[in-house]
Amino acid sequence: MSRAAVAHRRISQAEVDAICQRHERLWKAQPGGARAVFSWCELSGLDFSKRNLTDADFTGAVLHDANFNDTKLDNANFFCADMQGASMIGASLRRSDLRGVSLRGANLSGADMFEADLREGAIAAADHAEGYRVIEHASHGSQAQGANLRGANLQRSKLSGVMAMRADFSDAILKDARLVRANLKQASFNGADLAGADLCGADLSGADLRDAILVGAKTMMWNVDNADMAGALTEKTVGQDVCELPYGEMLEAHALWCETGGGQGKPSTFDGADLRALKSIRGLNLTALSARGAVFYGLDMEGVQLQGAHLEGADLRGCNLRHADLRGAKLIGAKLSGADLREVHMSPLMIRQDQVLPTDLARAVLKSADLSGADLRRAVFVGADLERANFLGANVRMVDFEDANLTHVRGLKLDD
Repeated sequence: MSRAAVAHRRISQAEVDAICQRHERLWKAQPGGARAVFSWCELSGLDFSKRNLTDADFTGAVLHDANFNDTKLDNANFFCADMQGASMIGASLRRSDLRGVSLRGANLSGADMFEADLREGAIAAADHAEGYRVIEHASHGSQAQGANLRGANLQRSKLSGVMAMRADFSDAILKDARLVRANLKQASFNGADLAGADLCGADLSGADLRDAILVGAKTMMWNVDNADMAGALTEKTVGQDVCELPYGEMLEAHALWCETGGGQGKPSTFDGADLRALKSIRGLNLTALSARGAVFYGLDMEGVQLQGAHLEGADLRGCNLRHADLRGAKLIGAKLSGADLREVHMSPLMIRQDQVLPTDLARAVLKSADLSGADLRRAVFVGADLERANFLGANVRMVDFEDANLTHVRGLKLDD
């Protein structure tokens, strides 16, 4: 149905506020509640931010430049809505219906779009006459800006056939997402997690796939001509496969070395090794382990002891490091995006009574990492990328955040 065939009724901000208030009363089981229905309404430029609009109906609505920042829109219906330029930073759109939506130039950075349905031209429908422009250079030479989905959670979302040319999916979570026959020309997936995603028949020509995670992705008939895949992680072994190492003997020797204070055994070295085949090293004593540049991606490392470990440049993305002991560890330049670091120990390691060794995460990448409840006293985050990391309840006393990227971090309370 074209916009010309429908009369879009303009609604004022005051009317929107009243409708949203009744919707919130409905969800609180309070008297006077009613579901918010904005179908076929003209809502451009209006403010819906920080509201609970779960299950609201925006079918066919015009929402140019509308503000949905931090709004809860789970299971909401946006079928065929025109949301060009809308701001949905940090919004929750879990299982929402976004089929046929135009999101040209929209900002969905950090949005939670788990199992959202964006099929059939969701990013931009190819109908120039009706304002649903594809994300590409128009014939007159002007540039149509791509949608911003940086750091968005698109796990198990449906994007088959989507047209998202030049869209920005940097650091987005696209695990098990369906992108069959999607048009993703020149899109950016820098650092994105596409593990298990279905990319069959997708056009990724000229796309930026640097440091993307493609483990288990289905790539039959995909087009990656001129795509930059430097550092992309696939099933192919990176460096030395752990299966080629005498892992059991090395662990035994390392444990003995730890237990005897260096008197017996010897420390293990996994520099440049691909350790993914281990699946789990949960609770192991790996104090002072040397694993510079090693790949730990996705490992269960809960409670592991890595005091004083050398993990410079290691890939720890998606790892479970909850309750791990990383006191005094060197994680300079390490990749920890999406890692579970809840209640992790990163306070200084006591060397002698008058000497301590701080945990060093200089230039490390911890985008969307969960550091809630972590002990980070005196840790060094100089130049680290902490975009969208969660610090709720973390102890950040005397932490060095010089030149760190703290964009959209949560729960961080710094001393004055």
